[in-house]
Amino acid sequence: MRRCSSVLVLILGGAVALAKEKPPIVHRIPQPPRPDFSELEWLVGEWRGTTTEKSPQGEVSLSIAFDLDKRFMVFREQLSLAPTPTWVGSKEAWLGVLGRDHSNAAFVLRVYSDTGFVSRYRVTVEAGTVSFHPEGGEQPPPGWLFRRTLQRTDVGEMLETVQVAPPRKPFFDYYTAKLTRAIPPAVPPTPPPSKPTPE
Repeated sequence: MRRCSSVLVLILGGAVALAKEKPPIVHRIPQPPRPDFSELEWLVGEWRGTTTEKSPQGEVSLSIAFDLDKRFMVFREQLSLAPTPTWVGSKEAWLGVLGRDHSNAAFVLRVYSDTGFVSRYRVTVEAGTVSFHPEGGEQPPPGWLFRRTLQRTDVGEMLETVQVAPPRKPFFDYYTAKLTRAIPPAVPPTPPPSKPTPE
């Protein structure tokens, strides 16, 4: 009985030694190339503005920032339009994530609205104008199409134009807003620590 136990211990000991000699298996997942956002960098920042005279009266707040190690751009917008004789007015907030498509050939923006709709837009850039063309999505507004342009007009200024097409109808201008890059408030200098008074 003792002899069998000794052989078993020797076999197990040899297996452990062999396992220690095997190099660890390393799995590597190739990462997609980092997107080139150089044509879109001017968009990054906090933007505020109001609609132009020919649009329903309203206010627009737009925030654009890089995220996830600069592999994506995140858009956040809040819109408030006053009612008119032909429009009931609206308030909407949406979040968009912009990145490259699966072929890395074009930019794609996926928009998530507080209305519950999820839409997809193909993005083109030309001469300081960024255009967003509707391409469906997981839950787009049924039958409705929205397209948007962001046009750089000056340093720290741009025009945002949104057009809408009802089901089986042509596009019409929804609103145009003039946005200005918001300047963060100056941080007051920290006062030096006060010296302790001698007792």
